[in-house]
Amino acid sequence: MTGTSGTTTGAAPAGRGRRERLRAETTAEIKDTALRLMASGGPDAITLRAIAREMGMTANAIYGYFATRDDLVTTLIDDVYSALADAVEAAWAAAATRSPAETPAGDPAALILAWARAFRGWALAHPEGFRLVYGDPVPGYRAPEEGPAPDAARRVCTGLAGLAAAAWPYAEPLYRDSAFTWADFDAGLLDKVRPAFPDLPPAGVALALRLWGHLHGLVALEVYGHLGRQTTNPDKLFQEELTRLVTTLGVPRISDRHEE
Repeated sequence: MTGTSGTTTGAAPAGRGRRERLRAETTAEIKDTALRLMASGGPDAITLRAIAREMGMTANAIYGYFATRDDLVTTLIDDVYSALADAVEAAWAAAATRSPAETPAGDPAALILAWARAFRGWALAHPEGFRLVYGDPVPGYRAPEEGPAPDAARRVCTGLAGLAAAAWPYAEPLYRDSAFTWADFDAGLLDKVRPAFPDLPPAGVALALRLWGHLHGLVALEVYGHLGRQTTNPDKLFQEELTRLVTTLGVPRISDRHEE
């Protein structure tokens, strides 16, 4: 359809669509390049000038996509942390769906195993992302006041607390002598956990942190290449650690249908 001037109506929107598509593609390439540079040179390697050089762009052109290096780092952290949150939440949902009918609240052992395996699987598939979120700080980086990825942090934190809440009916007798009180925890952590799990006591929140320590410790050693020097089968070590963890919490293996 043409207008009175003879120009094609809709050409401008189509042009905008192409520009938007090209901008999205370039933005994704910038982020991918930043992660590749980090993988080969560590967090120091994430600079807009280095990214521009790798992409054959001028440094000024990069500023059209990210005003500062910190803006880029914040976007990277939010992207990778959100992807981790998606992965562990999907694993939780799948395990809950497969729970036996006689356990409508879910199979706690299956939930722990599924969440933990998803956490490790994501970390091994995206070691640069894991390092960016949990490991190497980017020198000079200043995160936004609310954090670089507040929603993803809340989702992962709530997921860990959910594991503790699922295990708590079985683990509670083991922690009756716990001395933890609400004053022992960061207010920001409690703001995430208590609304989601109002019945989880301070000892249960401490259990969530212990679970995180178990899972994060072995995964971090593996991501950073330390376990590879000590064992030829880090997967076996991780799986056995999960099994022992579930056992020490007193959580029954209600169903083995979740085993791989």
